[in-house]
Order: sequence, then structure tokens, then C-alpha cells
Amino acid sequence: MNFTSPVMKPPIHATLLFAFAFVAVSPAPTFANPFEKTLANGLRVIVKEDRRAPSAVHMVWYRAGAMDEKDGTSGVAHALEHLMFKGTKHLASGEFNKRVAEAGGRDNAFTSLDYTAYFQIVPKAALPEMMKLEADRMANLTLTAKEFASEIKVVMEERRLRTDDNPQAQVYEALRSATFQAHPYRRPIIGWMDDLEHMTWQDARDWYQTWYAPNNAYVVVVGDVDHREVFALAEKTYGRNKARALPTRKPQNEPEQKGIRRVSVKAPAKLPYLAMAWKVPKLKDAEKDREPYALDVLAAILDGHDASRFSKNLVRGSKIAQSAGAGYDGSLRGEATFTLDGQPAEGKTIAELEAALRAELKRVQDEGISAEELARVKVQLVASQVYKRDSLMAQAMEIGGVEATGMHWRHIDLMLEKVKSITAEDVQAVAKKYFSDDTLTVAVLDPQPIDLSKPKKPAGAVRH
Repeated sequence: MNFTSPVMKPPIHATLLFAFAFVAVSPAPTFANPFEKTLANGLRVIVKEDRRAPSAVHMVWYRAGAMDEKDGTSGVAHALEHLMFKGTKHLASGEFNKRVAEAGGRDNAFTSLDYTAYFQIVPKAALPEMMKLEADRMANLTLTAKEFASEIKVVMEERRLRTDDNPQAQVYEALRSATFQAHPYRRPIIGWMDDLEHMTWQDARDWYQTWYAPNNAYVVVVGDVDHREVFALAEKTYGRNKARALPTRKPQNEPEQKGIRRVSVKAPAKLPYLAMAWKVPKLKDAEKDREPYALDVLAAILDGHDASRFSKNLVRGSKIAQSAGAGYDGSLRGEATFTLDGQPAEGKTIAELEAALRAELKRVQDEGISAEELARVKVQLVASQVYKRDSLMAQAMEIGGVEATGMHWRHIDLMLEKVKSITAEDVQAVAKKYFSDDTLTVAVLDPQPIDLSKPKKPAGAVRH
């Protein structure tokens, strides 16, 4: 199997494509395309017709991610993602992937803080089979203690490989858990190891029975399809699944931070590493909000391309940094942060790097940005949408990602126009407003000697 789960956000190096991954759109669609229908059981089906290749992308998104977990069961959303590829009442364990492969397609899944999603990329003739398979495991998954005992070991090994053996990942995890004290974003998507060790198959079953319902999901299909045929297939497959009452989602707002927080992580490494996070606004109203779009542009000005300020001034210029990045994602269900990170060049210290990153931010606060910088960012944004148009998967991810955060796919074109309307004054204003030490959390890697006697684990040690 070849699953890919973004269970840990990588070190923050936001390119323009990443910064606008869920707030941008391919060029304007034809009239009424995408098409949408809501089934009687509450499942929404969104179809975008694109007939340039005889293939289709089929995605199922569940509005349940790591942020919906409770203390003591962290990682259960991701663990269930693994188990969804086991058997159902109608399919033997492993049969799902086999059917996709026999149809000439490929499939995968991923878990995030906000959602869990499953997809297949197949020849268009195989779409009915894919919809039948996904609808089956939405309602008929069979969870056994034996299957769980085997798969949870895979999940724990994945955590060891991606987090416990990765110093920068440990720093990022420490940064999140220090930034958020009440909000569920403090917990890692893959889960704390102690929670994984004590997780039971009943925990996974309870998660499945709680959240995997048609009225907590939506289907996105993009490709060489007719939307009326897809809607009919959806009725025939997903329409048989019954809606269920969903838990009430209570607010879990983070208390106001009233001073800088610092945390240090000791781990074997060659170089230190620094990550900084400020609490900033997220996108709540696609039409009325302006600051989130300005924060997107600010991240791109600092670290959106080879000529960005960090690359030009800190890496190639002063050579104080071996790497330096900026990131902002305002499209999420929870609370947003603006992050800076990097590694100092040899002979430079973490304190010097932190001062240099802050100095670049202060330059924007004091002097603003140039018209040329702003224009370059906007040109790259538009170009990224042209490239996205060539990928069915990118179009499906875009629609699904926007929907997952509480926005609507109809907002996508508007979001692009809003970013294009941002001015240099807008960028300077958010730079001045949101980067006080009172909302800042800093995490650093304190490198320890590397034990060369320990053999390195192969990169393919886990299936994710």
C-alpha cells in the first residue's frame, strides 16, 4: 500500500503555490461547472467536468480530523485512515487496493487537523466501481482486534520515523504544543506515542461510528464525466447509506496569550533549527475579510520565490542562514498562525538567525514593500492557476480543500480576485499589527552529538 498522510507539517518553507493551496483557483470555469447536488441522506456531491483526458478523480472528504479528537485518543483519526483499507462486510482485507489497481488506477488517503480524505485516480470507465467501493466502506467497515493490533504497530513506526527520528519535526511538534494550550491544534495529527500505545480497536470503531456518516461527508469528482451520470451513480451507491446524528462541536478557543513563550528540544543533529509562530486571524468571510489575504501575500514576499527577501538577503546576501522560510495558512477550521523558520549557516547562532528574521519583518513594518515585489507575487499567483488547470487532482484538491474549511467552492474565484486586490499598504498594515512578542512562541533545536554507531533506518520502513 502507498498511503500518504500529512500527519506532521514539514519545516515551514511556504512557496506561493503552498501559501495559496486552498485559497486559489484554476481559471474561471465554464457556466454552471462545477455542478452540485445534495442527496436525501445529507451527502453533498460536487462534480467538475473536464474532458481533456479520459480519466477521473474521485474523492471522499470527511469533516473529521485530529482537531475533533479528545485527550487520550490523539492519532485515532489517522489510525482509522489506515484501517479503512482493511475489509468490509463485502470485501476481504486488502481487496480495495487490489480492485483499484486492476482498474488501472491508483488510490491514496490523508489525514489533517481538519479533515480526512480518500481518493482514486482512474480511467473514467472505472468511476462507478470506485463510487461503489467508497460507499461500501463508508457504511460497512469491519474492524477487528487482530487487524488493529497489526496496523497500530505500523502507525507507531511511522511516528518514530517521521517525528521521533526527525529533529526538525520534534521542534515543530513542540512549537504547536506550546503555541496552543487549550485549542486541539496542540496535539499532533499522528498522535502522542503514549496514546498510540494505549489505543484499542474500540477507539477506532467509536471514531468510525461517530464521524463516518454521509451527512458528515462530501464527494468531489473531477474529470471526463457527465455530472448527471455522476449524480445518478451517487444516488445508487452513497444514497443507500443512512444519515446519523452527529456530535455537537463545542468551541475550543485558545485563551489570549500574554507574553512570549520559548521551548527548547534536545536531539541528535548537525545544526540547530529555529521555528517561530505568531497567532494571526484566519479567513472567516471570503468576501468581507481582507487581512488574511494580506498575510498570504506577506508570506510570499518573505519566502515565495527565489528572489524573495529571505532567500535574497539572509541566505545569499548576509549568508546568516542556511535556510529561511515563512508560512501562513488562513484556510482552516481552527486557529491560524504565521510562522518563520530556518537553520543558521555554519558559524552563526540561533540568536543571530532569530534577530535576522525579525529584522526582515521589521523592514516591512517600517518601509513597506515595493510595487515590483507585489507585482511579482501576483504574477506568480496567476501563473500557478494556469499550471493547476492541467491537473485533475489539483482541481479536486482545491474544491475539497476549500469546502473542508467551511468555505464554499463558489468562493474560489472571489478569493483569487481578493488576493489580486491586495495593496502594498495592506501588507504593511498586517505586518505592523500582528507581530507583537505577546503572541509569539519560539521553539529551537539544541543539537546533540550524533551517535554514528546506530544504523540508519531505511526511508521505506513504513507504508506511509
